[in-house]
Amino acid sequence: MADPAELPPPDQIAGAPHPRETPVLFGQHAAEAAFLRAYRSGRQHHGWLLTGPRGVGKATLAWKIARFLLAQPAHDGGMFAPPPPESLTIPEDHPVARRLRAGADGGLMVIRRGHDDKGRLRQVIRVDDMRKLHGFFGLSASGAGRRVVIIDAADEMNPNAANALLKALEEPPANATLLLIAHQPARLLPTIRSRCRELRLSPLAGEDFVSALAQADVTEQGAALAELSGGSVGAAISLTQGGGAAIYADIVHLFQGLPRIDRQRALALADATAGRGNEARFDLTLNLFELFLARLARAGTLGPGPDAVPGEAALLARMAPHDAAARSFATLAERLGARARHGRAVNLDPAALVLDMVLQTEAEARIYL
Repeated sequence: MADPAELPPPDQIAGAPHPRETPVLFGQHAAEAAFLRAYRSGRQHHGWLLTGPRGVGKATLAWKIARFLLAQPAHDGGMFAPPPPESLTIPEDHPVARRLRAGADGGLMVIRRGHDDKGRLRQVIRVDDMRKLHGFFGLSASGAGRRVVIIDAADEMNPNAANALLKALEEPPANATLLLIAHQPARLLPTIRSRCRELRLSPLAGEDFVSALAQADVTEQGAALAELSGGSVGAAISLTQGGGAAIYADIVHLFQGLPRIDRQRALALADATAGRGNEARFDLTLNLFELFLARLARAGTLGPGPDAVPGEAALLARMAPHDAAARSFATLAERLGARARHGRAVNLDPAALVLDMVLQTEAEARIYL
Protein backbone atom coordinates (compact mmCIF):
# COMPACT_ATOMS: atom_id res chain seq x y z
CA MET A 1 0.00 0.00 0.00
CA ALA A 2 1.29 3.46 -0.93
CA ASP A 3 2.52 5.76 1.80
CA PRO A 4 -0.18 8.44 2.34
CA ALA A 5 2.58 11.04 2.47
CA GLU A 6 3.45 10.16 -1.14
CA LEU A 7 -0.11 10.51 -2.42
CA PRO A 8 -1.71 13.78 -3.51
CA PRO A 9 -4.07 15.17 -0.85
CA PRO A 10 -7.80 14.72 -1.52
CA ASP A 11 -8.12 18.39 -2.52
CA GLN A 12 -5.56 17.99 -5.33
CA ILE A 13 -6.09 16.34 -8.69
CA ALA A 14 -3.29 13.90 -9.42
CA GLY A 15 -0.91 15.38 -11.96
CA ALA A 16 -2.11 18.96 -11.43
CA PRO A 17 -0.66 21.67 -9.20
CA HIS A 18 -2.34 22.07 -5.83
CA PRO A 19 -4.94 24.89 -5.84
CA ARG A 20 -2.76 26.95 -3.48
CA GLU A 21 -0.01 26.85 -6.15
CA THR A 22 -2.24 27.64 -9.14
CA PRO A 23 -1.25 31.20 -10.12
CA VAL A 24 -4.20 32.26 -12.30
CA LEU A 25 -7.92 31.54 -12.04
CA PHE A 26 -9.42 31.58 -15.53
CA GLY A 27 -13.01 32.23 -16.53
CA GLN A 28 -14.57 32.95 -13.12
CA HIS A 29 -14.62 36.74 -13.21
CA ALA A 30 -18.26 36.97 -12.12
CA ALA A 31 -17.66 34.97 -8.93
CA GLU A 32 -14.52 36.98 -8.11
CA ALA A 33 -16.36 40.26 -8.68
CA ALA A 34 -19.27 39.19 -6.47
CA PHE A 35 -16.98 38.44 -3.54
CA LEU A 36 -15.03 41.67 -4.03
CA ARG A 37 -18.23 43.73 -4.09
CA ALA A 38 -19.32 42.17 -0.82
CA TYR A 39 -15.95 42.89 0.78
CA ARG A 40 -15.88 46.51 -0.43
CA SER A 41 -19.42 47.08 0.87
CA GLY A 42 -18.32 46.27 4.42
CA ARG A 43 -21.09 43.69 4.72
CA GLN A 44 -19.10 40.59 3.94
CA HIS A 45 -20.83 37.33 4.79
CA HIS A 46 -19.07 34.95 7.18
CA GLY A 47 -20.05 31.81 5.22
CA TRP A 48 -19.53 31.32 1.49
CA LEU A 49 -20.59 28.30 -0.56
CA LEU A 50 -18.50 27.79 -3.70
CA THR A 51 -20.45 25.56 -6.09
CA GLY A 52 -20.17 24.27 -9.63
CA PRO A 53 -18.87 21.18 -11.44
CA ARG A 54 -15.66 19.52 -10.33
CA GLY A 55 -12.46 20.93 -11.74
CA VAL A 56 -13.64 24.41 -12.78
CA GLY A 57 -11.64 26.34 -10.18
CA LYS A 58 -13.63 26.29 -6.91
CA ALA A 59 -10.63 25.36 -4.77
CA THR A 60 -8.38 27.79 -6.66
CA LEU A 61 -10.88 30.57 -5.93
CA ALA A 62 -11.08 29.56 -2.26
CA TRP A 63 -7.29 29.85 -1.91
CA LYS A 64 -7.32 33.14 -3.80
CA ILE A 65 -9.93 34.53 -1.41
CA ALA A 66 -7.94 33.25 1.58
CA ARG A 67 -4.77 34.99 0.35
CA PHE A 68 -6.72 38.17 -0.27
CA LEU A 69 -8.40 38.27 3.13
CA LEU A 70 -5.29 37.43 5.14
CA ALA A 71 -3.29 40.07 3.26
CA GLN A 72 -5.70 42.94 3.96
CA PRO A 73 -4.38 45.45 6.51
CA ALA A 74 -6.33 46.25 9.65
CA HIS A 75 -8.07 49.63 9.62
CA ASP A 76 -10.96 51.34 11.34
CA GLY A 77 -12.54 52.79 8.23
CA GLY A 78 -11.43 56.34 9.13
CA MET A 79 -9.79 58.98 6.99
CA PHE A 80 -6.44 57.15 7.00
CA ALA A 81 -7.87 53.85 5.80
CA PRO A 82 -6.27 52.52 2.60
CA PRO A 83 -8.30 52.71 -0.62
CA PRO A 84 -10.60 49.75 -1.22
CA PRO A 85 -8.97 46.93 -3.20
CA GLU A 86 -9.70 46.67 -6.90
CA SER A 87 -8.87 42.96 -7.26
CA LEU A 88 -8.60 39.75 -5.26
CA THR A 89 -5.09 39.22 -6.64
CA ILE A 90 -2.12 39.89 -4.37
CA PRO A 91 1.55 39.78 -5.44
CA GLU A 92 3.19 36.35 -5.44
CA ASP A 93 6.01 37.69 -3.27
CA HIS A 94 3.61 39.04 -0.61
CA PRO A 95 4.44 37.53 2.81
CA VAL A 96 0.95 36.00 3.07
CA ALA A 97 1.29 34.39 -0.36
CA ARG A 98 4.65 32.91 0.60
CA ARG A 99 3.34 31.60 3.93
CA LEU A 100 0.28 29.99 2.31
CA ARG A 101 2.39 28.26 -0.32
CA ALA A 102 4.52 26.88 2.50
CA GLY A 103 1.47 25.90 4.57
CA ALA A 104 2.69 28.12 7.39
CA ASP A 105 0.06 30.82 7.89
CA GLY A 106 -1.69 30.52 11.25
CA GLY A 107 -4.71 32.41 9.96
CA LEU A 108 -5.82 29.58 7.66
CA MET A 109 -7.22 26.13 8.41
CA VAL A 110 -8.02 23.57 5.70
CA ILE A 111 -10.44 20.76 6.53
CA ARG A 112 -10.52 17.75 4.20
CA ARG A 113 -10.77 13.97 4.35
CA GLY A 114 -8.02 12.26 6.30
CA HIS A 115 -6.52 8.76 6.31
CA ASP A 116 -7.53 5.87 8.53
CA ASP A 117 -5.21 3.77 10.70
CA LYS A 118 -4.28 1.64 7.67
CA GLY A 119 -3.28 4.63 5.56
CA ARG A 120 -6.41 4.53 3.38
CA LEU A 121 -8.14 7.75 2.45
CA ARG A 122 -11.47 8.04 4.23
CA GLN A 123 -14.61 8.51 2.17
CA VAL A 124 -15.99 11.26 4.42
CA ILE A 125 -14.98 14.21 6.56
CA ARG A 126 -15.64 13.14 10.14
CA VAL A 127 -16.80 15.07 13.18
CA ASP A 128 -13.28 14.83 14.68
CA ASP A 129 -12.00 16.78 11.68
CA MET A 130 -14.61 19.48 12.18
CA ARG A 131 -14.04 19.79 15.91
CA LYS A 132 -10.59 21.19 15.16
CA LEU A 133 -12.40 24.45 14.34
CA HIS A 134 -12.98 25.09 18.04
CA GLY A 135 -9.27 25.07 18.81
CA PHE A 136 -8.46 27.09 15.70
CA PHE A 137 -10.93 29.83 16.58
CA GLY A 138 -9.60 29.86 20.13
CA LEU A 139 -6.02 30.70 19.14
CA SER A 140 -4.75 34.24 19.32
CA ALA A 141 -5.02 35.88 15.91
CA SER A 142 -2.15 37.79 14.34
CA GLY A 143 -2.07 40.54 11.75
CA ALA A 144 -5.55 41.98 11.18
CA GLY A 145 -7.06 39.24 13.31
CA ARG A 146 -8.71 37.48 10.38
CA ARG A 147 -9.22 33.74 10.19
CA VAL A 148 -10.15 31.75 7.09
CA VAL A 149 -11.36 28.16 6.92
CA ILE A 150 -11.49 26.18 3.66
CA ILE A 151 -13.60 23.01 3.72
CA ASP A 152 -12.87 20.88 0.66
CA ALA A 153 -15.28 19.38 0.01
CA ALA A 154 -18.21 20.21 2.28
CA ASP A 155 -20.49 17.69 0.58
CA GLU A 156 -18.13 14.95 1.80
CA MET A 157 -19.03 15.55 5.47
CA ASN A 158 -20.83 12.84 7.40
CA PRO A 159 -23.96 13.92 9.36
CA ASN A 160 -22.11 14.52 12.63
CA ALA A 161 -19.50 16.66 10.91
CA ALA A 162 -22.24 18.64 9.16
CA ASN A 163 -23.93 19.36 12.49
CA ALA A 164 -20.63 20.51 13.98
CA LEU A 165 -20.12 22.87 11.04
CA LEU A 166 -23.64 24.20 11.45
CA LYS A 167 -22.82 25.31 14.99
CA ALA A 168 -19.78 27.21 13.71
CA LEU A 169 -21.92 28.92 11.06
CA GLU A 170 -24.56 29.85 13.64
CA GLU A 171 -22.04 31.44 16.04
CA PRO A 172 -19.03 32.50 13.97
CA PRO A 173 -16.24 34.40 15.73
CA ALA A 174 -15.44 37.92 14.66
CA ASN A 175 -13.37 38.30 11.47
CA ALA A 176 -13.83 34.63 10.53
CA THR A 177 -14.69 33.53 7.00
CA LEU A 178 -15.67 29.96 6.13
CA LEU A 179 -15.30 28.90 2.50
CA LEU A 180 -17.27 25.73 1.74
CA ILE A 181 -16.43 24.01 -1.55
CA ALA A 182 -19.31 21.83 -2.76
CA HIS A 183 -19.51 19.79 -5.96
CA GLN A 184 -23.06 18.66 -5.07
CA PRO A 185 -24.55 21.35 -2.80
CA ALA A 186 -27.91 19.53 -2.69
CA ARG A 187 -26.24 16.97 -0.42
CA LEU A 188 -25.67 19.64 2.24
CA LEU A 189 -28.11 20.36 5.04
CA PRO A 190 -30.59 23.09 4.00
CA THR A 191 -29.69 24.93 7.20
CA ILE A 192 -26.03 25.03 6.13
CA ARG A 193 -26.92 26.32 2.67
CA SER A 194 -29.20 28.98 4.13
CA ARG A 195 -26.37 30.36 6.30
CA CYS A 196 -23.98 30.77 3.36
CA ARG A 197 -23.87 33.06 0.40
CA GLU A 198 -23.37 31.13 -2.83
CA LEU A 199 -20.70 31.77 -5.42
CA ARG A 200 -21.47 29.59 -8.43
CA LEU A 201 -18.63 28.82 -10.82
CA SER A 202 -19.33 27.87 -14.42
CA PRO A 203 -17.67 25.39 -16.79
CA LEU A 204 -14.85 26.93 -18.80
CA ALA A 205 -15.08 27.50 -22.53
CA GLY A 206 -13.02 28.81 -25.41
CA GLU A 207 -9.75 30.55 -24.59
CA ASP A 208 -10.31 30.28 -20.83
CA PHE A 209 -10.43 26.49 -21.11
CA VAL A 210 -7.38 26.34 -23.36
CA SER A 211 -5.39 28.70 -21.09
CA ALA A 212 -6.31 26.78 -17.96
CA LEU A 213 -5.20 23.53 -19.59
CA ALA A 214 -1.90 25.09 -20.61
CA GLN A 215 -1.35 26.34 -17.04
CA ALA A 216 -1.84 22.76 -15.83
CA ASP A 217 0.68 21.52 -18.44
CA VAL A 218 -1.98 19.62 -20.41
CA THR A 219 -0.75 19.63 -23.99
CA GLU A 220 -3.36 17.25 -25.42
CA GLN A 221 -6.22 19.13 -27.07
CA GLY A 222 -9.12 18.25 -29.32
CA ALA A 223 -12.88 18.07 -29.59
CA ALA A 224 -13.13 14.79 -27.66
CA LEU A 225 -11.31 16.19 -24.62
CA ALA A 226 -13.35 19.40 -24.63
CA GLU A 227 -16.63 17.52 -25.00
CA LEU A 228 -15.95 14.84 -22.39
CA SER A 229 -14.52 17.22 -19.80
CA GLY A 230 -17.51 19.53 -20.04
CA GLY A 231 -15.38 22.61 -19.44
CA SER A 232 -13.71 21.10 -16.37
CA VAL A 233 -9.93 21.34 -16.30
CA GLY A 234 -9.83 18.75 -13.53
CA ALA A 235 -11.79 16.30 -15.67
CA ALA A 236 -9.53 17.01 -18.64
CA ILE A 237 -6.42 16.24 -16.58
CA SER A 238 -7.91 12.97 -15.33
CA LEU A 239 -8.89 12.00 -18.87
CA THR A 240 -5.47 12.63 -20.36
CA GLN A 241 -3.57 10.89 -17.56
CA GLY A 242 -5.78 7.85 -17.21
CA GLY A 243 -6.55 7.17 -20.85
CA GLY A 244 -10.08 8.42 -20.33
CA ALA A 245 -10.84 9.09 -23.98
CA ALA A 246 -10.01 5.47 -24.84
CA ILE A 247 -12.13 4.13 -21.95
CA TYR A 248 -15.09 6.27 -23.03
CA ALA A 249 -14.67 5.05 -26.61
CA ASP A 250 -14.80 1.46 -25.28
CA ILE A 251 -18.09 2.23 -23.50
CA VAL A 252 -19.62 3.73 -26.64
CA HIS A 253 -18.43 0.88 -28.87
CA LEU A 254 -19.80 -1.62 -26.38
CA PHE A 255 -23.35 -0.25 -26.64
CA GLN A 256 -23.18 0.14 -30.39
CA GLY A 257 -23.79 -3.62 -30.41
CA LEU A 258 -27.31 -3.21 -29.00
CA PRO A 259 -29.86 -4.75 -28.75
CA ARG A 260 -27.37 -7.28 -27.37
CA ILE A 261 -23.89 -6.21 -26.35
CA ASP A 262 -20.71 -8.21 -26.76
CA ARG A 263 -20.29 -10.04 -23.42
CA GLN A 264 -16.55 -10.55 -23.89
CA ARG A 265 -16.05 -6.84 -24.50
CA ALA A 266 -18.13 -6.06 -21.41
CA LEU A 267 -16.01 -8.43 -19.30
CA ALA A 268 -12.81 -6.86 -20.64
CA LEU A 269 -14.03 -3.38 -19.66
CA ALA A 270 -14.88 -4.61 -16.16
CA ASP A 271 -11.79 -6.75 -15.61
CA ALA A 272 -9.49 -3.83 -16.46
CA THR A 273 -10.67 -2.08 -13.26
CA ALA A 274 -9.90 -4.98 -10.91
CA GLY A 275 -6.74 -5.80 -9.02
CA ARG A 276 -4.08 -3.92 -7.14
CA GLY A 277 -2.88 -0.79 -8.87
CA ASN A 278 -6.07 -0.27 -10.91
CA GLU A 279 -7.89 1.88 -8.37
CA ALA A 280 -7.54 5.04 -10.46
CA ARG A 281 -8.82 3.27 -13.58
CA PHE A 282 -11.78 1.96 -11.58
CA ASP A 283 -12.71 5.46 -10.40
CA LEU A 284 -12.28 6.90 -13.88
CA THR A 285 -14.38 4.15 -15.47
CA LEU A 286 -17.20 4.74 -13.00
CA ASN A 287 -17.08 8.49 -13.62
CA LEU A 288 -17.10 8.01 -17.39
CA PHE A 289 -19.97 5.55 -17.20
CA GLU A 290 -21.99 8.07 -15.20
CA LEU A 291 -21.07 10.68 -17.83
CA PHE A 292 -22.32 8.36 -20.58
CA LEU A 293 -25.67 7.96 -18.79
CA ALA A 294 -25.92 11.71 -18.23
CA ARG A 295 -25.31 12.35 -21.93
CA LEU A 296 -27.97 9.76 -22.74
CA ALA A 297 -30.47 11.58 -20.54
CA ARG A 298 -29.60 14.91 -22.13
CA ALA A 299 -29.90 13.44 -25.63
CA GLY A 300 -33.44 12.23 -24.92
CA THR A 301 -34.49 15.72 -23.85
CA LEU A 302 -32.41 18.10 -25.96
CA GLY A 303 -31.09 15.84 -28.68
CA PRO A 304 -27.52 14.53 -28.91
CA GLY A 305 -24.70 17.04 -28.89
CA PRO A 306 -21.43 16.80 -30.80
CA ASP A 307 -19.65 13.45 -30.95
CA ALA A 308 -17.21 12.88 -28.10
CA VAL A 309 -16.05 9.83 -30.07
CA PRO A 310 -17.08 8.83 -33.60
CA GLY A 311 -20.62 7.47 -33.76
CA GLU A 312 -21.61 8.58 -30.24
CA ALA A 313 -24.34 11.05 -31.25
CA ALA A 314 -26.09 8.46 -33.43
CA LEU A 315 -25.93 5.90 -30.60
CA LEU A 316 -27.37 8.31 -28.04
CA ALA A 317 -30.21 9.21 -30.38
CA ARG A 318 -31.01 5.52 -30.86
CA MET A 319 -30.86 4.63 -27.17
CA ALA A 320 -32.78 7.69 -25.89
CA PRO A 321 -35.26 8.68 -28.60
CA HIS A 322 -37.66 10.72 -26.42
CA ASP A 323 -38.32 12.36 -23.03
CA ALA A 324 -39.50 9.15 -21.37
CA ALA A 325 -36.20 7.46 -22.15
CA ALA A 326 -34.35 10.53 -20.90
CA ARG A 327 -36.13 10.36 -17.55
CA SER A 328 -35.49 6.64 -17.34
CA PHE A 329 -31.76 7.00 -17.94
CA ALA A 330 -31.54 9.93 -15.52
CA THR A 331 -33.11 7.76 -12.81
CA LEU A 332 -30.78 4.89 -13.71
CA ALA A 333 -27.75 7.19 -13.49
CA GLU A 334 -28.78 8.32 -10.01
CA ARG A 335 -29.35 4.75 -8.81
CA LEU A 336 -26.14 3.33 -10.27
CA GLY A 337 -24.13 6.32 -9.05
CA ALA A 338 -25.36 5.81 -5.49
CA ARG A 339 -24.57 2.09 -5.68
CA ALA A 340 -21.08 2.82 -7.04
CA ARG A 341 -20.34 5.24 -4.19
CA HIS A 342 -21.52 2.67 -1.67
CA GLY A 343 -19.49 -0.04 -3.39
CA ARG A 344 -16.33 2.04 -3.20
CA ALA A 345 -16.95 2.76 0.49
CA VAL A 346 -17.31 -0.92 1.43
CA ASN A 347 -14.71 -2.25 -1.05
CA LEU A 348 -17.01 -4.26 -3.29
CA ASP A 349 -15.38 -6.05 -6.22
CA PRO A 350 -14.68 -3.35 -8.86
CA ALA A 351 -15.20 -5.66 -11.84
CA ALA A 352 -18.55 -6.82 -10.50
CA LEU A 353 -19.68 -3.22 -9.98
CA VAL A 354 -18.73 -2.17 -13.51
CA LEU A 355 -20.27 -5.25 -15.11
CA ASP A 356 -23.51 -4.70 -13.19
CA MET A 357 -23.67 -1.11 -14.48
CA VAL A 358 -23.20 -2.35 -18.04
CA LEU A 359 -25.89 -5.04 -17.79
CA GLN A 360 -28.44 -2.77 -16.13
CA THR A 361 -27.89 -0.14 -18.82
CA GLU A 362 -28.28 -2.78 -21.54
CA ALA A 363 -31.57 -3.93 -20.01
CA GLU A 364 -32.85 -0.35 -19.81
CA ALA A 365 -31.84 0.45 -23.39
CA ARG A 366 -33.60 -2.59 -24.84
CA ILE A 367 -36.90 -1.17 -23.64
CA TYR A 368 -36.62 1.66 -26.17
CA LEU A 369 -35.06 -0.14 -29.13
